[in-house]
Amino acid sequence: MKLGLFSVGSGRLPLLPWLRGSLLQAIVLNPSLLRRNFKNGFFVPVPRAAAPPALAQGRACTSLRIAGFCYASHPTISAPVEGSTPKSARLSKLMKKLDELGIEGHEAKGGQYNRLLCPMCKGGDSGEHSLSLHISEDGNSAVWLCFRGKCGWQGNTMAAANAQSSFGKLNKIMTSGKRELTEKSLGLEPLCNELLAYFAERMITAETLRRNYVMQKTFGNQIVIAFTYRRNGVLTSCKYRDVTKKFWQEADTEKIFYGLDDIKNASDIIIVEGEIDKLAMEEAGLHNCVSVPDGAPPKVSDKGVPSPDKDTKYQYLWNCKEYFEKASRIILATDGDPPGQALSEELARRFGRERCWRVKWPKKNDFDYYKDANEVLMYLGPEKLKETINNAEIYPIQGLFSFRDYFHEIDAYYDMALGDELGVSTGWRCLDEYYNVVPGELTIVTGVPNSGKSEWIDALLCNLNESVGWKFALCSMENKVREHARKLLEKHIKKPFFDVRYAESFERMSREDLEQGKKWLDNTFQLIRCENDSLPNIKWVLDLAKAAVLRHGVRGLVIDPYNELDHQRLSSMTETEYVSQMLTMVKRFAQHHSCHVWFVAHPRQLHNWIGNAPNLYDISGSAHFINKCDNGIVVHRNRDPEAGPIDRVQICVRKVRNKVAGTIGDTYLTYKRITGEFVEPSEPTF
Repeated sequence: MKLGLFSVGSGRLPLLPWLRGSLLQAIVLNPSLLRRNFKNGFFVPVPRAAAPPALAQGRACTSLRIAGFCYASHPTISAPVEGSTPKSARLSKLMKKLDELGIEGHEAKGGQYNRLLCPMCKGGDSGEHSLSLHISEDGNSAVWLCFRGKCGWQGNTMAAANAQSSFGKLNKIMTSGKRELTEKSLGLEPLCNELLAYFAERMITAETLRRNYVMQKTFGNQIVIAFTYRRNGVLTSCKYRDVTKKFWQEADTEKIFYGLDDIKNASDIIIVEGEIDKLAMEEAGLHNCVSVPDGAPPKVSDKGVPSPDKDTKYQYLWNCKEYFEKASRIILATDGDPPGQALSEELARRFGRERCWRVKWPKKNDFDYYKDANEVLMYLGPEKLKETINNAEIYPIQGLFSFRDYFHEIDAYYDMALGDELGVSTGWRCLDEYYNVVPGELTIVTGVPNSGKSEWIDALLCNLNESVGWKFALCSMENKVREHARKLLEKHIKKPFFDVRYAESFERMSREDLEQGKKWLDNTFQLIRCENDSLPNIKWVLDLAKAAVLRHGVRGLVIDPYNELDHQRLSSMTETEYVSQMLTMVKRFAQHHSCHVWFVAHPRQLHNWIGNAPNLYDISGSAHFINKCDNGIVVHRNRDPEAGPIDRVQICVRKVRNKVAGTIGDTYLTYKRITGEFVEPSEPTF
């Protein structure tokens, strides 16, 4: 009789033709329909006359259990309520939905089973066609399941939105009716010498195997390893492994961790990804270890953790939760590959990251790491494996760090590896004593109107570009672009832009100077401007500044001035609260992008002002301007000829948070009106 083949798990089961059709539509309603022929390895049905009425009537079954193999079959699909919609139209809709899900290569026929490449795991390294897809006879629904242990992707879809189905019953069917197992009923035997030798090659001793009840079972002419799962010494399940590293488990059994009895009342619990890794831990003297039963997912789920009753993939965890409730430390020693790390993250999400530690496997060479516990045991020995577990790191929690996480940064700071740790020179030696420009800091600049705040910042930017090549983003709302360009070019070229009265007898910059200067402007500055009638807000400015950092490599941002921004806020928020939040945003931008920010803020109206320099607490809006900034500078120009030269500009450093970059103090610069430069006085001015 000609036999057909159907894939179950990783193996292939020969089935008689009359058992195929709508995939064995009633076998598990009565397990006696099948009996195991161990001589030739085939599953042989009993005669048709012995079939129960359910089979004769064509009633579909919901799961396939053949000689203990676990297989999630395809549930019955109730007839859809869709009037006269033809089968071909429903089938066409269904095919389109499957294509959108990435399930390709299927036949557009109802009542068909397809063995396909899983779009989630791509069949692993071997490219195995491990996805079983069933399309219902009426062409209205499809259900699928990937049999790879490290994937297990399953799902369903329907052509008609108002169709009814029994998909929701699948989990209940899969978990109901747990079997009672014994070593005798499963046909388990002690390990033969060949398998003992196999484990010995992996550094697993016979004593460890005996203690963990590792046995063997014969399937046809093949002997496989049997890992017995026990709770309180009672056999609850069994997982098999053949010589080609294919796994399958007993059906209708409780999902639990392997080695569960070893973690009873343990304060530290180690979790590994495979049974052999659990055995390897014992060889290193670590008995407080369990293995997950189902391997690792291909990636971390982008959805939230489902409720325990719906968390089918990790049901073994919830079935054993009482063993972990008293544990103070859960050490995740999963494989070092991407699926292993995904498993580690999924477990940490369920246990709570604050309780978890993770293992970093030792290096093999300059590029590769050992994959798991058994590899470390085989190549480095039990002591190194124990040391690796003892050196497990605290599982990272977003936003929570230790200084150890920053040791490399601290070392680089100590060695001054970047060269700007003490700040960058302003270009004026007299000012460097008090103020240096540190990447990632915020400097607030204030001063009464027409005191030269913006001109001084422009001169500072020119000095920084000339000395260290910094580039800048300019959000200068008070300047027209052409006027700002003139001021910057005069400082850079050191010649007046126009040949008019302010230039006195100095030669105007030439056309060649202008062309060279235009290239310099274009290479050095990016402009942030709002060309419509609306006012920009701080978020808009910082978003564009971020783009300038990433696209053009700017190292400094100028926002000039504060009162030209849109400051709309909630009616319940005070101006002080708003300013605090705004400056926090600016500081985070500066720190995250290692970009120095100069923020110009005008003082409030000064009553009875007698010409002296204001202080930072005079800034309009809030005291947070001085409280939150890293550096605070007041630029003040003398207006009284009797008090000294009117071209003398006082630079008052009123706050320096970082003592390695400066200190509080005053210095003076001379303003050259013709070119807009600031230079150090030739003689002391005080």
